[in-house]
Amino acid sequence: MSNLAFALIIFSAVMHAAWNTLVKQSRHKTVFIWWMFIASMFPFTAIITVVNEPFHWPGPHTLAMISIGSVSFVLYHLLNGRAYRDGDLSIIYPLSQTSMVYVPIWGVLLLKERLSPVGICGILLVIFGTFCVQMQRLSLAEVARPFRDLKSSAVRAALLAGFIYSIGSIAEKTGVRDYPPVFFTYFLVIAMLSLMTLNLCRPKYRALIAEEWRTNWRLILWSGPTVMLSFLSFRYGLNLARVGYAVPVRQVSIMVGVLIGIFFLRESFGKVRLIAAALIVAGAAMIKLG
Repeated sequence: MSNLAFALIIFSAVMHAAWNTLVKQSRHKTVFIWWMFIASMFPFTAIITVVNEPFHWPGPHTLAMISIGSVSFVLYHLLNGRAYRDGDLSIIYPLSQTSMVYVPIWGVLLLKERLSPVGICGILLVIFGTFCVQMQRLSLAEVARPFRDLKSSAVRAALLAGFIYSIGSIAEKTGVRDYPPVFFTYFLVIAMLSLMTLNLCRPKYRALIAEEWRTNWRLILWSGPTVMLSFLSFRYGLNLARVGYAVPVRQVSIMVGVLIGIFFLRESFGKVRLIAAALIVAGAAMIKLG
C-alpha cells in the first residue's frame, strides 16, 4: 500500500471515530445521523464547485455502483440498530465487523486483487483485534461467544449487516475506479440521504426531527464536515489501494475510539481493550508493509 493511500485511510479512520463519537452523544441516533448528512451537504457542495476535477454525469455503471453502495450502507445502519436493540454490545459489535472477512475474499474473486502473505497476516491481526475490543478477557471462549446463539434475531441481524457492508465496499471500489471519487462520494451521500429521508417520513420520527436539532445543533454542525472528510479521504484512499487492505486498515478508527472513550468520555477501560487496539495498529502496519 502506498504512503498516500495509507495516510488517507488513517485520516479517514480518525474522522470516522470522531463522527461516531458525536453520534454517541446524541439523543435520537437515527435522526441525528440524518441531520449529520444534511449538514455535510453544504461543505460537500462547496467543495465540488471549486475542485480541480472535470465533471461529467455518471454513466449507467457508476449509477449502479452508487445505488448498490447507498442501499448497502443504509441497510447496514438499520440492521445494526435493530441488532443493538435486542442484543448486547459485546456480542453485536464484533459480528457487525465481519465485513472484513468477506471484503478480501470479494477483492480476490471479483476484482482480481492479489494479497501478499504479510498483508494477509495483517488482515487477520486486525480482525482478531476487532473481536477482542469487546471481550472481557483474552480467551478462545470469548472469541467464539458472539457466534454461540445463531438462533437469535439480533445475532442474525448483525451478521447480515457485516455481509451487506462488504457488498457496499466492493461497489465503492468498483465505482471510484471509473469515476472521480469526489463526485462519486457526493452522489453516494445524496442517495443515502434520500433513503434516510424516506425512513424518517414514518410517523414515529416526525416529532423527533425538530427536537434533535434544538438539543444538539452544535454537534450536528460539527458532524457534517467531519463525516464529509471521513467519506472523501476514504474513497480517495480506496481508489489508490486494494479494497482487501483498505477496509481492515480503516479499523484503526477503533483504536481512536478507545482513546477518545478513555480520555474524553471517561469510559471505563481495561487491559483487553488497549491490547485489542494495539493488535489493530500492528495489523495495519503489516498491511502497509504488505
